[in-house]
Amino acid sequence: MTALTDAPARRLPMPEFVALMAMLAATIAFSIDAMLPALPAMAAELSPGAPNAVGLVVSGFVLGMGGGTLFAGPLSDAWGRRAVMLGGAALYCLGAALATVAPTLEGVVAARVLQGLGAAGPRVAAMAMIRDLYAGRGMARVASFVMMTFTLVPAIAPSIGAGIAALAGWRGVFWSFVLFSALSSLWLALRQPETLAPARRRSLRVGPQMAAAREVVSLPNVRRAVAAQCVVFSVLFATIMSVQPIYETTFGRADEFPLWFGAVALVSGSASFLNAKLVERLGMLWLLRRALAAHLALSLVVLALWHLGPEAGRFPLFLLWQVGSFALAGLTIGNLNAIAMEPLGHVAGTASSIVSAVATLGAIVLATPIGLMFDGTPLPLVAGVALLLAVGSWLAAGLRE
Repeated sequence: MTALTDAPARRLPMPEFVALMAMLAATIAFSIDAMLPALPAMAAELSPGAPNAVGLVVSGFVLGMGGGTLFAGPLSDAWGRRAVMLGGAALYCLGAALATVAPTLEGVVAARVLQGLGAAGPRVAAMAMIRDLYAGRGMARVASFVMMTFTLVPAIAPSIGAGIAALAGWRGVFWSFVLFSALSSLWLALRQPETLAPARRRSLRVGPQMAAAREVVSLPNVRRAVAAQCVVFSVLFATIMSVQPIYETTFGRADEFPLWFGAVALVSGSASFLNAKLVERLGMLWLLRRALAAHLALSLVVLALWHLGPEAGRFPLFLLWQVGSFALAGLTIGNLNAIAMEPLGHVAGTASSIVSAVATLGAIVLATPIGLMFDGTPLPLVAGVALLLAVGSWLAAGLRE
């Protein structure tokens, strides 16, 4: 792996550093996926007349996280990575605690937005911290190991969420978020040194921040990488928003959903490990382009066979497609982050903010209409994803490493 010469001399051993960054990233996946089994109970209690509205609990969190990324990066460039991570974790825990006492769906959604704002701190500052220490394919490898955890957490998060909801109700799930974040924050505070030396910190004055932002958006390769990342996040978010209703309504497997969801995540999580093993040999673009093309081809096959093939084969076909959607994230997001951040190490915090904010907020704009198009079958989801993948393939074709 490629280490930067101006990185701090004292650092965690690589396995522990990757594990810590992975746990911080897992906070986001856990915050989304552990809620999914609890959504029907939340809908029955808070919005019985409009059960689909409970999906705002997911999109509200992602919206807050996307907005928070605009501030987390510049703050981490000015104050250091650790301060922003720990402060964001405190805000995240406050949002989770408020959700446990909110009496209305609107209150829970507002608390989830606050929780998402806090989650942006560890998310953005962790990526900047990785960029402080690694660059290029070395960064892509580290980010792939982190993404592996992001995709493996869904293997157990729905089951954990279902178990907690059964024992303590859906509000108990939010207390598990507080515990998880507190443990990762304690680990960070006790073990991880600051990676941004005081001499490299940047002022929060508007002028320097605007100059850094202009530098980020002025680079065509960075813009294209961010747009491609937005497409991949859109595929992931649209799938997560739609998958529980598909299991329940299309296939009548609501009770089995946590088990199937976990199995799919477990299988697809190996894609990040594969990317980490191959990226330094084959390159980021080689893997990125082929992952997008493969899932586009699979989506077109699903659309073609849905009405032509036997009805008994529909569930295995969708299962395979779901694996492809999650595996796509593992094979692409780490590479796209590394491509976007490669020329921006000197403004890593601000760059990470802009990359994360644009990709996340753009993905919500693209994914939400696809999720709302659910008609009792997976076809609107698969068709929407196919269109996104076609755009993503076009964007990837113009990238350079």
